[in-house]
Amino acid sequence: MGEIRASDVVNAACDALVAGFDTPGLRILAACTRAEADYDVHDLLPAALDELGLPFYPVVGQAGQEAAARALARRMLASELTPREFTFRIHQRYGHELPLTERLAELDDEYDVLEYGDRTVDQVDAEVTAEARRIATHPTDPAEPTDTTADAHGPTREFPLSRLRFL
Repeated sequence: MGEIRASDVVNAACDALVAGFDTPGLRILAACTRAEADYDVHDLLPAALDELGLPFYPVVGQAGQEAAARALARRMLASELTPREFTFRIHQRYGHELPLTERLAELDDEYDVLEYGDRTVDQVDAEVTAEARRIATHPTDPAEPTDTTADAHGPTREFPLSRLRFL
């Protein structure tokens, strides 16, 4: 969906292998060099996700857009994006056209006019955070699969397989 670099998908595939996931498609994906990643990941990712039992969302279509918005919302809630950055990216990508994120586009507009209104940055940030929580748990989002693996060599590890979903 354009949210991460192809090399980050390859790194996530490597992390999944280290965490104990092992499928042929995942091995091929993890073996991509940085130079190959930009060309090959788009073709390799659907098969690798299918082998792991994860959905693949096409770049076009509302399902893919909503899945990408949910991923961005989770990133904001994990403090990888500020509320302002989150609303800006959502507004820039979807404008006011995606029903799931319409309020975020409006809140991005509110950031732009704070000096003329009676709201504070903290108030808008709080509303953005509430919207991010709503979007991250939107009922059309399939359960985020994770697997816990334990082996004789170390502690239990968890790997969020959905890290592989978004390009």
